[in-house]
Amino acid sequence: MPKIAAPTVAEHRARQRDLLVSAARDLLVEGGYGALTFSSLAARTGLARPTIYTYFRSRDDLVVALCEAEFPQVAAETERAVERATTPRDQIAAFVRAQLRVAQQRRYRIVHALASAPLADEARQRIMALHRELMPSAVPLFARAGHPRPALAAALLQGLINAAVVAIDSGESPRRVIETTVGAALDGLAADVGASLAAGGPEEVPVSPAG
Repeated sequence: MPKIAAPTVAEHRARQRDLLVSAARDLLVEGGYGALTFSSLAARTGLARPTIYTYFRSRDDLVVALCEAEFPQVAAETERAVERATTPRDQIAAFVRAQLRVAQQRRYRIVHALASAPLADEARQRIMALHRELMPSAVPLFARAGHPRPALAAALLQGLINAAVVAIDSGESPRRVIETTVGAALDGLAADVGASLAAGGPEEVPVSPAG
C-alpha cells in the first residue's frame, strides 16, 4: 500500500491533487499547452503516470481543474481594486488596471496560454462557463455609470483589454499600454454616459455576471 503523507486518505489525495494542479500551472505557463503532458507532470511531481490518471482522466480535465483553482484568485484581485475606487468612472479605470496587472503576473497567464489550445469543445465550454461564473464583469460598473448598453460596453471593454495584453506581450511598455487602455475606456466607452440616457434608457443588466 502506498505511503500516506497526511492524517487521512482524503487529505492525502487533496494534497496530491493540489500538487498536480500547481505543476500543471507551471508547465502551461512555461511551455504552453503542448508542454502540459502527463509524462511531464510525472517528471515534475515524482508521481507515476497511472497515479495521475486516478485524479484526472485527461489533459482537458486537468485544465478545467486548473481554471477552477485560478479564476477565483484573479477575480479577487480585480474585485479588491474596484472596491477601493469610489466613482463609477474610477471603478472602470480600476477594473482595467487590475485586469492588466494580473495579466502580467506569471501565474495568471492561464487563460492566455489556453487561448489557442486544441481543447475539446466540451472542455472549452466548461472553461467559458467557469469564466462567466467566477470572473468579475464590468457590466455592473457601466450600469452604475449610466451607460445605456452596459453589456455591450463590457464586451467591448474586454476586447480592449485582450488587445492590450497582446500589445504588452509584443514588447510595448506595460505602463504606457495600461494608461492608454484606461484612457480609451474612459474617453470612449464611458464618455458622457449620463447624457446618453435620453436615447431610450439603460439596457437591462443580467443578474448573473457575463464574463
